[in-house]
Amino acid sequence: MKNNLPMPGLQFSIQKKSAMKAHILSRLRNSKEAVSGEVLRAELGTSRVSVWKHIQKLQELGYGIVSTGKGYQLHSCPDIPFSWEFPQREEKIHYYPETGSTMEIARDLARKGCPHFTVVIAGRQTKGRGRLQRQWFSDEGGLYFTIVLRPEIPAVLASRMNFAASLTLAETLRRLFGIEAGVKWPNDILVSEKKLCGMLSEMESEADMVSFVNIGMGINVNNDPAVFEPNAVSLKNILGHEVSKKELLSAFLDDFEKRINQGNYETVVGEWKKHAITIGRQVRVVTTKEIFEGRAADVDKDGSLILECEDGKRENSDLRGLFFIRIFNLHNNMKKILFHYRAAIILLIASSISGCGITDSRLSGKWKSRP
Repeated sequence: MKNNLPMPGLQFSIQKKSAMKAHILSRLRNSKEAVSGEVLRAELGTSRVSVWKHIQKLQELGYGIVSTGKGYQLHSCPDIPFSWEFPQREEKIHYYPETGSTMEIARDLARKGCPHFTVVIAGRQTKGRGRLQRQWFSDEGGLYFTIVLRPEIPAVLASRMNFAASLTLAETLRRLFGIEAGVKWPNDILVSEKKLCGMLSEMESEADMVSFVNIGMGINVNNDPAVFEPNAVSLKNILGHEVSKKELLSAFLDDFEKRINQGNYETVVGEWKKHAITIGRQVRVVTTKEIFEGRAADVDKDGSLILECEDGKRENSDLRGLFFIRIFNLHNNMKKILFHYRAAIILLIASSISGCGITDSRLSGKWKSRP
């Protein structure tokens, strides 16, 4: 995949242009009357030609801006999550109509020092992936994004970020659409037994502290995921009409940032369990090396799934499928991939990434992970 990241100087220019578009759109949205080019010029501190070029570009991108004798009026907007559609966030939003993977771009940004809560969004992905390197089908109409987080926490607590994201999205969906969104261990959201959203997380750390955690999410919004996965569903399927991807993403980012800023990491798993559909069911947990079957008895405070097996024994299915973790050896600069396995850290070769998936015996057929 080509590096889609702009050079620093170009990035500043892009951010400045985004800020200007955000101001123009905000001014037109909040005015019942036409807004003249001269007024916009004065407010932006630029030329009339520059204002006209921004208007023209917005029209090309699908905005229904009409020019009248008195100025400009906004009649319609496309449901595309451009950076300028997120006031106060536009400098941290990176939108691509099409890219290989938002996770790859977010990883590059994070390593180059991008700020906390940077968001990479794609209209569609050509190389979307899920856990165990499975393909994530990212057709048009869905919402695909990765958030870069920089929590000041030990690496052993990083899994709480994933549970916080899953919990927040489930609550946001319930609040906005009145649907019974449930969370499935370790990182899916289901409605009426069908998959609405999947997640994938990556972490890099230095010593025992988190450097960054990237959380990728794929939400079936206005697409038809059943074409690729029969046991999946979209918001459009559920509600019978299309919904705004921009409004959904904006609401989720606000809710998630508020939760992260509160920093209540000790309670997040307990809150997550209130919406969990896994507990109490017969399940199968699949890793690259083992398969466990039994009743999902509980999820402990560290996020591990506790299974009750037929012989009465209990197995802890840890978070090997929730994260893959890169850590840098500061002495020889060799990069190794590690997985958090309860009290131990298991070293793995980069090409043999481990993970785990879970199937519910009450759900049909083969299970696939997709963000």
